[in-house]
Amino acid sequence: MADWGYVAVDKSGKEVKGSKSADNAEQVSRELKNQGLTVLEIKEATALTKDISFDFGGNPTPRDLSVFCRQFSSITRAGVTIIEALNMLADQTENKKMQNALFMVKADIEKGETLADSLEKHPKIFPELMIQMVRAGEASGSLETSMERMAIQFERSNKTRALVKKAMIYPIVVFIVAIAVVIVMLVVVIPSYTDMFAQLGTELPAITRLVVTWSDFIQARWYILVPIIAAIAFGIKTYAQTYSGKHLFGKLQLKIPAINNLITKTAAAQMSRTLSTLLSSGVPLIEAVDIVADTMTNIWFKEAVKDAVQQIMVGAPLSQPLETCGLFPPMVYHMVHIGEEAGSTEEMLDRLADYYEEEVEMAVQSLMAAMEPMIIILLAGIVGFLIAAVMAPMLTMYQALDNL
Repeated sequence: MADWGYVAVDKSGKEVKGSKSADNAEQVSRELKNQGLTVLEIKEATALTKDISFDFGGNPTPRDLSVFCRQFSSITRAGVTIIEALNMLADQTENKKMQNALFMVKADIEKGETLADSLEKHPKIFPELMIQMVRAGEASGSLETSMERMAIQFERSNKTRALVKKAMIYPIVVFIVAIAVVIVMLVVVIPSYTDMFAQLGTELPAITRLVVTWSDFIQARWYILVPIIAAIAFGIKTYAQTYSGKHLFGKLQLKIPAINNLITKTAAAQMSRTLSTLLSSGVPLIEAVDIVADTMTNIWFKEAVKDAVQQIMVGAPLSQPLETCGLFPPMVYHMVHIGEEAGSTEEMLDRLADYYEEEVEMAVQSLMAAMEPMIIILLAGIVGFLIAAVMAPMLTMYQALDNL
């Protein structure tokens, strides 16, 4: 695949220049025409003529995908063809990566490929869940319905994730503020009192000597301390991506009393909503559960659901592995079991998802309410310790003056 520079004209007559990666010039020409451009010139780019791209756009968010699915469903229900719908949605999409992917999907469909197969070529843009939903919708002739369900799925998943992030952001921000306060006290405030401490002529209290030692070390060895802290942070982040690291931090999430309830309910809501969406669109149970496993964020839940796939393949009902793994709340596997016996698994999963999404919201509110006083006490303790270190010599000096 080579890089090709091009010159084209848009519908308004404005000249457009750029570059694309493609196997040949004909492919570049087709893609530009699909974007509504009139090609004037295409040349293979060299090291000197190649454009430098500064595209910092990220992958589409669940919100972007939700809007796309809902608009796609509405447009196609109105009688617009899939190719025209993709062209319209690509033109109005703000995310550049998603826009480029949609133009390429449109080009593939024009060649005769299915929408699902075309989306599957862009796994970083369109998740596996969406691809399988589209495939099931195309097979059953209910693509618009599948897209509507996906829109709801992305909206509710995004809401749940936003609630969890909200619970995590507050303590992180306060922790950063606490560190900043400590650094300012040690680097600015304490040194301003050092000379006065030296002139007291008496032995400083232990708490003051400790803080002064910290202050002197930070000022004299900050260039050593900063790389060490950065290396530790990088090491923790790298380890967290390894197999053992994912298990360790995943286990900590389930063991810490303050957040284990939130993590468990979030996993239950995510599993129920995603599985219900897939099953209601006609995706087979084994394939649906396998897709659900890939969407789980905590490695222990991911492996539990993966294990459920193996047990379902040998004839076990879904409720059985959900119970034996010991991770999901009892209501999950009991409701799934009732749904399996009554032949209404999708309905039961929908109810479970609704219930646990509300529970996640309540858990976030409870966590925030519990953390606020704890964080205030922690900050008060840190600042109080530093103030005590500053005031202790003064109190000693005043006592000495009183004794004269």
